[in-house]
Amino acid sequence: MAWVESKIARRRVWADGLISLTLDLTVAPFVPGQYINLGLDLGGERQKRSYSIASGVGEPTELYLSRVPGGVLTPSLFELGAGDKLWVDDRPLGFFTLQHVPEARHLWLVATGTGLGPFLAMLKGEEIWRRFSRIVLSHGVRELAHLGYSEQLAEWTRARAAQFVYVPLVTREAAPPGGLRGRVPQLIESGELEARANLRLEPETTHVLLCGNPNMLSDAQAALAARGLVKHRPRKPGHVSVESYW
Repeated sequence: MAWVESKIARRRVWADGLISLTLDLTVAPFVPGQYINLGLDLGGERQKRSYSIASGVGEPTELYLSRVPGGVLTPSLFELGAGDKLWVDDRPLGFFTLQHVPEARHLWLVATGTGLGPFLAMLKGEEIWRRFSRIVLSHGVRELAHLGYSEQLAEWTRARAAQFVYVPLVTREAAPPGGLRGRVPQLIESGELEARANLRLEPETTHVLLCGNPNMLSDAQAALAARGLVKHRPRKPGHVSVESYW
């Protein structure tokens, strides 16, 4: 592990307990979907935690963070502002990338909370638009204020209307325009998510990337398995790839 000192270049607050931090360095080489370790020296010891990169290749490194009650590192990161220092392990890690997705016509990106981060990095690149004829991004949150990056996602929707669909999901408030109210697994089971995206979840055409909290991941995998979409493994190709945010 090679720690590099960095500074916060920009801090954006999306809602209470939800921020983006942009660093004054660019991690490279880096594959969209990978993560890096951040560190702070707290109480005489360096505390570290992994965070997915939300920026595109070649851009200043950006992280999408939610406050974790009782967490060792994240609450301290929330106290940082522009110019404050932190440590970065500039060696990106992880296999939740398009390189490990088998050939498919349609790609579903299904996230809860800050699990949106790696999908933002993918959508800022060229490979995803080149490989898949239809792309659906479904982002589940509790409240409307937690739908971060919605302006960017709406812009992709307008610019690539024939290829890209954004379906926001909210559990505690009324659904926004183009979105739904409810949890990911139930909306898969009922068929509402497919209906809103105007695209079927079919094993013959589809690969699904799931990123978020463990409960969503396990329940969504069960709902997808009922449709014949099973977990993808290197030695046993399937239709669903998973990244846990816990």
